[in-house]
Amino acid sequence: MTTTPPRAFEPRHLQLARALFAALAAVMVTFSPDHSAAVGLAIFSGFSIATGLVFVLAAWLAFPAGRRAVPILLGALDLAAGMVAGVTPWRSTALFFALVITWAAVTGLVELLAGIRARRAALGAESPRDAMTIGVLTLVLAAGTAVVPAGYALNYSVEGAGTFTLTGTVIAVGIFGGYAAIVAVFLGIAGFSPRKDAVVANDRTEVDA
Repeated sequence: MTTTPPRAFEPRHLQLARALFAALAAVMVTFSPDHSAAVGLAIFSGFSIATGLVFVLAAWLAFPAGRRAVPILLGALDLAAGMVAGVTPWRSTALFFALVITWAAVTGLVELLAGIRARRAALGAESPRDAMTIGVLTLVLAAGTAVVPAGYALNYSVEGAGTFTLTGTVIAVGIFGGYAAIVAVFLGIAGFSPRKDAVVANDRTEVDA
Protein backbone atom coordinates (compact mmCIF):
# COMPACT_ATOMS: atom_id res chain seq x y z
CA MET A 1 0.00 0.00 0.00
CA THR A 2 1.28 3.49 -0.88
CA THR A 3 0.71 6.23 1.65
CA THR A 4 1.32 9.96 1.35
CA PRO A 5 3.98 11.06 3.85
CA PRO A 6 2.79 13.71 6.30
CA ARG A 7 3.97 17.27 5.83
CA ALA A 8 6.65 18.49 8.22
CA PHE A 9 4.68 21.73 8.65
CA GLU A 10 0.91 21.34 9.01
CA PRO A 11 -1.97 23.81 9.48
CA ARG A 12 -1.92 23.07 13.22
CA HIS A 13 1.64 24.40 13.36
CA LEU A 14 0.32 27.62 11.85
CA GLN A 15 -2.28 27.77 14.61
CA LEU A 16 0.36 27.22 17.28
CA ALA A 17 2.62 29.89 15.82
CA ARG A 18 -0.28 32.37 15.70
CA ALA A 19 -1.15 31.46 19.28
CA LEU A 20 2.44 32.16 20.35
CA PHE A 21 2.56 35.62 18.78
CA ALA A 22 -0.90 36.48 20.08
CA ALA A 23 0.17 35.42 23.58
CA LEU A 24 3.28 37.60 23.36
CA ALA A 25 1.14 40.58 22.30
CA ALA A 26 -1.31 39.95 25.15
CA VAL A 27 1.52 39.75 27.70
CA MET A 28 3.12 42.95 26.40
CA VAL A 29 -0.17 44.85 26.62
CA THR A 30 -0.96 43.45 30.06
CA PHE A 31 2.36 44.25 31.67
CA SER A 32 3.09 47.53 29.90
CA PRO A 33 2.52 50.54 32.18
CA ASP A 34 2.03 52.68 29.08
CA HIS A 35 -1.10 52.04 27.01
CA SER A 36 -0.61 54.97 24.67
CA ALA A 37 -1.26 54.82 20.94
CA ALA A 38 2.48 54.68 20.23
CA VAL A 39 3.00 51.64 22.45
CA GLY A 40 -0.18 50.00 21.19
CA LEU A 41 0.91 50.43 17.57
CA ALA A 42 4.38 49.11 18.36
CA ILE A 43 2.90 45.94 19.86
CA PHE A 44 0.38 45.63 17.04
CA SER A 45 3.16 46.07 14.48
CA GLY A 46 5.23 43.22 15.88
CA PHE A 47 2.19 40.99 16.21
CA SER A 48 0.98 41.65 12.66
CA ILE A 49 4.36 41.31 10.95
CA ALA A 50 5.20 38.07 12.78
CA THR A 51 1.77 36.61 12.04
CA GLY A 52 1.98 37.71 8.41
CA LEU A 53 5.36 36.03 7.91
CA VAL A 54 4.02 32.81 9.41
CA PHE A 55 1.00 32.92 7.08
CA VAL A 56 3.21 33.38 4.01
CA LEU A 57 5.56 30.57 5.02
CA ALA A 58 2.65 28.29 5.87
CA ALA A 59 1.07 28.92 2.46
CA TRP A 60 3.98 27.09 0.85
CA LEU A 61 4.85 24.61 3.56
CA ALA A 62 1.47 23.53 4.95
CA PHE A 63 -1.09 23.97 2.17
CA PRO A 64 -1.40 22.31 -1.25
CA ALA A 65 -1.28 24.37 -4.42
CA GLY A 66 -5.03 24.93 -4.61
CA ARG A 67 -5.41 26.21 -1.05
CA ARG A 68 -2.73 28.88 -0.79
CA ALA A 69 -4.73 31.96 -1.76
CA VAL A 70 -6.29 32.64 1.66
CA PRO A 71 -3.12 32.32 3.78
CA ILE A 72 -1.20 34.44 1.26
CA LEU A 73 -3.95 37.10 1.33
CA LEU A 74 -4.08 37.11 5.14
CA GLY A 75 -0.29 37.23 5.29
CA ALA A 76 -0.18 40.19 2.92
CA LEU A 77 -2.84 42.06 4.92
CA ASP A 78 -1.02 41.40 8.19
CA LEU A 79 2.34 42.48 6.78
CA ALA A 80 0.87 45.66 5.28
CA ALA A 81 -0.85 46.62 8.55
CA GLY A 82 2.25 45.81 10.57
CA MET A 83 4.51 47.90 8.36
CA VAL A 84 2.16 50.90 8.52
CA ALA A 85 2.02 50.60 12.32
CA GLY A 86 5.81 50.32 12.39
CA VAL A 87 6.39 53.82 10.95
CA THR A 88 7.24 55.73 14.12
CA PRO A 89 6.37 59.29 12.91
CA TRP A 90 2.89 58.10 11.92
CA ARG A 91 1.98 56.66 15.30
CA SER A 92 -0.99 58.55 16.71
CA THR A 93 -4.33 57.90 18.33
CA ALA A 94 -6.14 58.37 15.00
CA LEU A 95 -3.87 55.87 13.27
CA PHE A 96 -4.29 53.28 16.01
CA PHE A 97 -8.08 53.35 15.79
CA ALA A 98 -8.21 53.53 11.98
CA LEU A 99 -5.61 50.81 11.45
CA VAL A 100 -6.83 48.32 14.05
CA ILE A 101 -10.48 48.72 13.03
CA THR A 102 -9.71 48.39 9.31
CA TRP A 103 -7.33 45.46 9.79
CA ALA A 104 -9.72 43.60 12.09
CA ALA A 105 -12.73 44.18 9.82
CA VAL A 106 -10.96 43.06 6.63
CA THR A 107 -8.99 40.10 7.98
CA GLY A 108 -11.89 38.96 10.14
CA LEU A 109 -14.23 38.96 7.15
CA VAL A 110 -11.68 37.15 4.96
CA GLU A 111 -11.09 34.44 7.56
CA LEU A 112 -14.80 34.03 8.29
CA LEU A 113 -15.73 33.68 4.62
CA ALA A 114 -12.80 31.31 4.03
CA GLY A 115 -13.97 29.15 6.91
CA ILE A 116 -17.55 29.09 5.60
CA ARG A 117 -16.34 28.17 2.12
CA ALA A 118 -14.06 25.42 3.44
CA ARG A 119 -16.84 24.03 5.62
CA ARG A 120 -19.17 23.76 2.62
CA ALA A 121 -16.46 21.97 0.66
CA ALA A 122 -15.55 19.54 3.47
CA LEU A 123 -18.27 19.15 6.06
CA GLY A 124 -17.15 17.95 9.46
CA ALA A 125 -13.61 19.33 9.27
CA GLU A 126 -12.39 21.14 12.35
CA SER A 127 -10.08 23.75 10.78
CA PRO A 128 -12.94 25.58 8.97
CA ARG A 129 -14.73 25.99 12.30
CA ASP A 130 -11.54 27.33 13.82
CA ALA A 131 -11.18 29.85 10.99
CA MET A 132 -14.80 30.91 11.38
CA THR A 133 -14.36 31.40 15.12
CA ILE A 134 -11.21 33.51 14.72
CA GLY A 135 -12.96 35.48 11.98
CA VAL A 136 -15.86 36.27 14.29
CA LEU A 137 -13.53 37.20 17.17
CA THR A 138 -11.59 39.55 14.89
CA LEU A 139 -14.80 41.18 13.69
CA VAL A 140 -15.79 41.64 17.33
CA LEU A 141 -12.43 43.37 17.88
CA ALA A 142 -13.26 45.76 15.03
CA ALA A 143 -16.71 46.48 16.44
CA GLY A 144 -15.47 46.82 20.02
CA THR A 145 -12.73 49.25 19.03
CA ALA A 146 -15.09 51.23 16.80
CA VAL A 147 -17.53 51.98 19.63
CA VAL A 148 -14.80 53.42 21.87
CA PRO A 149 -14.65 57.24 21.58
CA ALA A 150 -11.10 58.12 20.54
CA GLY A 151 -11.25 61.41 22.44
CA TYR A 152 -12.71 59.97 25.64
CA ALA A 153 -10.94 61.02 28.85
CA LEU A 154 -11.95 60.37 32.46
CA ASN A 155 -9.92 61.74 35.35
CA TYR A 156 -10.07 59.73 38.55
CA SER A 157 -8.14 59.54 41.80
CA VAL A 158 -6.96 56.62 43.87
CA GLU A 159 -6.29 57.39 47.51
CA GLY A 160 -2.62 57.06 48.22
CA ALA A 161 -1.71 56.53 44.58
CA GLY A 162 -2.56 59.80 42.88
CA THR A 163 -4.67 61.05 39.98
CA PHE A 164 -4.99 59.17 36.71
CA THR A 165 -6.71 59.60 33.35
CA LEU A 166 -8.60 56.83 31.58
CA THR A 167 -8.60 57.58 27.86
CA GLY A 168 -10.20 56.01 24.84
CA THR A 169 -6.78 54.91 23.66
CA VAL A 170 -6.12 53.05 26.90
CA ILE A 171 -9.44 51.25 26.53
CA ALA A 172 -8.81 50.41 22.87
CA VAL A 173 -5.31 49.07 23.52
CA GLY A 174 -6.76 47.01 26.37
CA ILE A 175 -9.42 45.60 24.03
CA PHE A 176 -6.70 44.56 21.59
CA GLY A 177 -4.78 42.90 24.41
CA GLY A 178 -7.89 41.01 25.49
CA TYR A 179 -8.50 39.92 21.90
CA ALA A 180 -4.92 38.67 21.61
CA ALA A 181 -5.26 36.69 24.85
CA ILE A 182 -8.49 35.00 23.70
CA VAL A 183 -7.00 34.17 20.29
CA ALA A 184 -3.87 32.75 21.93
CA VAL A 185 -5.88 30.42 24.16
CA PHE A 186 -8.26 29.32 21.40
CA LEU A 187 -5.59 28.67 18.77
CA GLY A 188 -3.35 26.99 21.33
CA ILE A 189 -6.11 24.54 22.22
CA ALA A 190 -7.01 24.05 18.55
CA GLY A 191 -3.39 23.44 17.60
CA PHE A 192 -2.89 20.74 20.21
CA SER A 193 -6.26 19.06 19.62
CA PRO A 194 -6.23 15.84 17.55
CA ARG A 195 -7.55 16.24 14.02
CA LYS A 196 -10.43 14.16 12.74
CA ASP A 197 -8.69 13.68 9.40
CA ALA A 198 -5.61 12.32 11.19
CA VAL A 199 -7.75 9.90 13.17
CA VAL A 200 -9.52 8.73 10.01
CA ALA A 201 -6.18 8.30 8.25
CA ASN A 202 -4.83 6.20 11.11
CA ASP A 203 -7.98 4.07 11.10
CA ARG A 204 -7.67 3.50 7.35
CA THR A 205 -4.01 2.57 7.74
CA GLU A 206 -4.85 0.00 10.41
CA VAL A 207 -7.64 -1.46 8.26
CA ASP A 208 -5.38 -1.68 5.20
CA ALA A 209 -2.66 -3.29 7.30
